[in-house]
Amino acid sequence: MSILIKPIVTEKVSAFNEAGQYGFVVAKDANKVEIKNAVEKAYGVTVQRVNTMVYPGKSKSRYTKSGAIEGSTSAYKKAIVKVADGDIIDFYSAV
Repeated sequence: MSILIKPIVTEKVSAFNEAGQYGFVVAKDANKVEIKNAVEKAYGVTVQRVNTMVYPGKSKSRYTKSGAIEGSTSAYKKAIVKVADGDIIDFYSAV
């Protein structure tokens, strides 16, 4: 299983990009050292700092004609990675 699942491309994280910080959804059992090594290997940058946070799943409900539908969103782990000055990660190069 891969450590890095996908990059986070939102308005808030895009504002962090100017400061050299990038967001990733990562495997829930990955630690900071594994995340650092995975980012350095995948993007060829030097990582200075890794901050992680675990988001629990939320219960959701919808009301339709046929009745209430209940479910939940998945829990996930997010990592904010700060790279060294001068290094950048370009998520849009392949697009």
